[in-house]
Amino acid sequence: MVAPKKVVLAYSGGLDTSIILKWLQLEYGCEVVTFTADLGQGEELEPARKKAELLGIKPENIHIEDVREEFVRDFVFPMFRANAQYEGLYLLGTSIARPLISKRLVEIAAMTGADAVAHGATGKGNDQVRFELAAYALNPDIKVIAPWRVWDLSSRTRLLEFAEQNQIPIAKDKRGEAPFSVDANLLHTSSEGKVLEDPAEAAPDYVYQRTVHPEDAPDKPEHIEITYKSGDPVALNGKDLSPAQMLTALNELGGKHGIGRLDLVEGRFVGMKSRGIYETPGGTIMLEGHRGIESITLDRGAAHLKDELMPKYAELIYNGFWYSPEREMLQALIDNSQAHVQGTVRLKLYKGMVQTVGRWSDMSLYSQEHVTFEDDAGAYDQKDAAGFIKINALRLRLLAMRNRR
Repeated sequence: MVAPKKVVLAYSGGLDTSIILKWLQLEYGCEVVTFTADLGQGEELEPARKKAELLGIKPENIHIEDVREEFVRDFVFPMFRANAQYEGLYLLGTSIARPLISKRLVEIAAMTGADAVAHGATGKGNDQVRFELAAYALNPDIKVIAPWRVWDLSSRTRLLEFAEQNQIPIAKDKRGEAPFSVDANLLHTSSEGKVLEDPAEAAPDYVYQRTVHPEDAPDKPEHIEITYKSGDPVALNGKDLSPAQMLTALNELGGKHGIGRLDLVEGRFVGMKSRGIYETPGGTIMLEGHRGIESITLDRGAAHLKDELMPKYAELIYNGFWYSPEREMLQALIDNSQAHVQGTVRLKLYKGMVQTVGRWSDMSLYSQEHVTFEDDAGAYDQKDAAGFIKINALRLRLLAMRNRR
């Protein structure tokens, strides 16, 4: 690859991306632009600015942006309209953040005249695929630099030596082996590696950061009401909230009640299995609430088709194909199904559990007249069921007669 002249780096301010920043300068002699996204990870981001300046980045080349509203509105909410869960369990908290980061990397590259972007994902994981597929989908001519795949800093010891040689500050807790790796944003926290690598061993309590242990959650259940419009939550207990405000509020409620913990061994796109600990308190509540309001507003055929398509949709996001035509096609179908998904759901939060206990909507398909065990005043003629059953049984009876012969 021809050495880049200017590179936009996805920069967290941590040790690894600080080493990458310096390595890019030394390896290519290029100008580096940093991009740090506030995705609701719960950390102060100004230290990232100071660290970048310390490493010689010009103030005008340091980009720190609050993208929480865009993240929830344009990425999290569309995904939750599909009730997406990878391998039936994972709410895709890390996966869904990557296309937004890549989008801004490519946009900043165009704005600053950079000819390459760079990320800190390793060659073993899924994130390298997600970052790069998104970048190429948005700019087919962009160069992508993945230092972990090309440098010789193959161990924690070598990384620390490089940092010391280049006067990169090292936090004291980074001088030893970190107990586990953490990725966080407004939707979730994920923890992987080290003490979590043996799937037979329970995760230590200190791994969990957003949720109390369900056994330590309040002994009294809490009831909340979420109002939905076109499949998205818009109000909590009667109060209108923006997308990021909604997820923040639900995170607080879910965390307090120990909701949203997941210990998962998943199949990575690159081929190996990995074990992760995920906390998605607000997202778990949103998923239950969305299914609750869909249960009375979404036609059976549409609902069942959505459930059939959901695993494919979730896999596309997990594998990094957010900007693919097939994901966009599925999204159009999903969004079309949500036109009448509106109303309010009452949920019970209690010791790690969230349960729908009530739901109502002006667009409800639920007819008490048709389902009542009392007199339905002629709304449904039960004699009609006999012909319905006979027609549906015809092929089964023909099969049975043949088999009896």
